[in-house]
Amino acid sequence: MLKPSLEKALNEQINKELFSAYLYQAMSAYASRTGLPGVANWMDIQAKEEMDHARKFYNYIDEQGAKITLMAIDQPDTDFESVNVMFAKTLEHEQFITKSIYDLVTLARDEHDYATEIFLQWYITEQVEEESNVNELIDKLNLIGKEGNGIFMFDKELTTRVYTPMVFGE
Repeated sequence: MLKPSLEKALNEQINKELFSAYLYQAMSAYASRTGLPGVANWMDIQAKEEMDHARKFYNYIDEQGAKITLMAIDQPDTDFESVNVMFAKTLEHEQFITKSIYDLVTLARDEHDYATEIFLQWYITEQVEEESNVNELIDKLNLIGKEGNGIFMFDKELTTRVYTPMVFGE
């Protein structure tokens, strides 16, 4: 059974994960309309993964017999100065999510909720991967520079990313 403070915080995290999906879907739409199908693909897959992350929280709250409370999702930005700015905002957002997960771990420890702390370890590992992936893409964009000739190869590379749905119940 979740304590009220954790129930509230985990429900808020669902909202953050759903906002993440919404943000990345907006970024996908921006990339698509600016002629970057690979970037659109990468962001679309990011959105799907964030939906999986929200579902994982949803299922955990439900399994703990607590109340799931879905909240309004804020509207994300829909225009970006450039692909470089978009990925910088992606990293900034992932760092925000990482901090939020760390805060949840701290709360679980403070509440002596060891099951929730263990549950959150998956997210810690996931956030390390998320930030690393985005940093790698930012490094490539920095190598390309602002001229744009390399952006087409960068975009082509991102078309190869494939969505692998999470398997729930494992």
